[in-house]
Amino acid sequence: MLTLLTIFFSSFVIALSGAMMPGPLLTASVSESSRRGFIAGPLLMIGHSLLELALVIALLLGLAPFLMLDEVFIVIAIAGAGFLFWMAIGMFRTLPTLSLSWDAGTEERGHLVITGALLSIANPYWLIWWATIGLGYLLHSRQFGMWGIFFFFTGHILADFAWYAAVSVAVGKGRHFLSDRLYRGIIGTCATFLVIFACYFVYAALHKVMLGNL
Repeated sequence: MLTLLTIFFSSFVIALSGAMMPGPLLTASVSESSRRGFIAGPLLMIGHSLLELALVIALLLGLAPFLMLDEVFIVIAIAGAGFLFWMAIGMFRTLPTLSLSWDAGTEERGHLVITGALLSIANPYWLIWWATIGLGYLLHSRQFGMWGIFFFFTGHILADFAWYAAVSVAVGKGRHFLSDRLYRGIIGTCATFLVIFACYFVYAALHKVMLGNL
C-alpha cells in the first residue's frame, strides 16, 4: 500500500508541475472562468481527463512509438495551430459587442468539455510528454498491476483538477468586480496568447521539417 501511495503522490506532484505551466488550456480556463465562473475549469478538465484516459489505454496497447514520429508531431502541431488560430479569431471578432454573462446553459457546458479535449490534443507537447515521461511512469506503475495504473492515473488527474479548479475559483471570485471593458481586455489578452501559442506550434513544426531535410 505504501508503494501505491508513493506512486499516487509522485504522480500528483509531477502532473501539478506540468499543469501550472502556461499553455492553451490555462488560457482558455482563465477566459471561460471570467464568463462562467468556477464551473469552467472542472468542465475543461473533464474533457482533458477523458482524452488522457483514452491515451493511457492506447499507450498500454503500444501507441508510443507512433507518437514519437516527427511526421506525427508536425501534423499535430500544424492542426493544433490552426485550431488555436480559429479560436483566437472567434474571440477577437466578438470583442466589440462582448458583455458579461454569468449563466452557462447545458449546451455551453457540453461545449467546454469538448473544448478541453480539443485543446489538449492540439498541443503536440502534451502527446510528447505522454509518449516519454508519462509512458515511463505508466510502465513503472504497471509492475504493481491495475492498482498501480489506477493510483498513477488518479494522482495525475487530481493534480489537473486541483490546479484548474483553483484558477477558476480565483478568476470566478473576481468576475463580479469586472466591468465590460475590463472583461473585453481579459478576453483580448487570452486571444493574443492563443495566437502566440499557435505561432510557436507552427515554428516547432517547421523546425522539425527543416531538420528532416538536412
